[in-house]
Amino acid sequence: MASKRILRVTARDLFVGLMSGTSLDGVDAALVELAPPRPALINTAYLPLPEALKAELHALQIPGPNELDRAARAGNELSRLYAEAVLALLRQAGMSPAAIRACGCHGQTIRHRPDAGYTLQIGNPALLAELTRISVVADFRSRDVAAGGQGAPLVPAFHAAVFGSNAAHRAIVNIGGIANLTDLPAHGEVTGFDTGPGNVLLDLWIQRHLGKEHDQAGAWAQGGTVLPEPLAAMLAEPYFARRPPKSCGRDLFNAAWLAKFSLVQSAPQDVEATLAELSARSIADAVEKCCPQADELYVCGGGARNLCVLERLRRNLPRCHIATTAALGIDPDWVEAMAFAWLAKQTLDRRPGNLAAVTGAAGERVLGAIYPA
Repeated sequence: MASKRILRVTARDLFVGLMSGTSLDGVDAALVELAPPRPALINTAYLPLPEALKAELHALQIPGPNELDRAARAGNELSRLYAEAVLALLRQAGMSPAAIRACGCHGQTIRHRPDAGYTLQIGNPALLAELTRISVVADFRSRDVAAGGQGAPLVPAFHAAVFGSNAAHRAIVNIGGIANLTDLPAHGEVTGFDTGPGNVLLDLWIQRHLGKEHDQAGAWAQGGTVLPEPLAAMLAEPYFARRPPKSCGRDLFNAAWLAKFSLVQSAPQDVEATLAELSARSIADAVEKCCPQADELYVCGGGARNLCVLERLRRNLPRCHIATTAALGIDPDWVEAMAFAWLAKQTLDRRPGNLAAVTGAAGERVLGAIYPA
């Protein structure tokens, strides 16, 4: 991918953010300048996950044999892919690893159990530092969980830093595998939480029936008809009614969850339309319940490309102006990777990366573990 722009910057200004999310499609790498007045995206790279690794990461989401060895090996393979993405990113930008202050790496979540006091993102940050010769900041969620928080979502602090306005009440929704919402009032406390499934069930269903990784632009769902009874049953999931702080992942929204709704007799395309409506409705309901005064909603993440979900969001929130974060100057595909570059800087500067009002932690904490180059 071509460089976004060429800047004269110092080593303290430049960070790389790495993200491989719940959708398990690939690795996003963003080269970011973190200097006033606001973060600037310099360059990007994307590498798809190899099919064997993707299958193993899916399998590790549920208990199985020899998990410790398999998770460690998958973490090493993932870190090699992270390193490949970072080095490709720097080659494209014409920069050396020495120019980069640190990489912020989220890792791949295979268990998220804040109720049990832990969250697990695999990847080998020591190996990543060794392969790239760049300091790595990783394991961002654990400190928040240790402080009694959900450990997620962590991006609202970044949303507040780059998208907040003194003149407008905004909400930001990141639609990845799981969707999360950030409430940004013009004045007052920033809040946020995971709303529920974003792309995860949509991707699962189209992979099962058409063998495709995702529903391009939501076209398949667009041609289906929403099934009212299964939709109502899905929306009765207790998670949706829980008050925040709350977070979720594939531990809840997965094939076993979907199997509860007796969809075998339904036309697969109608199920995809129903799942698109589920994503849109659960987001819209969260906006109405938790930030009813927001009159602007900006969408980022892979779901920003799903035109069916966006159209359904507009139907469910007719009072809101809805656009992608491109309208605020940041490409929706790269917001999350940029957030982890920003979180890495917060860690190195010994500044908090969480928002206690979002995660429910006992207070703000410096997040992450540092692996020096």
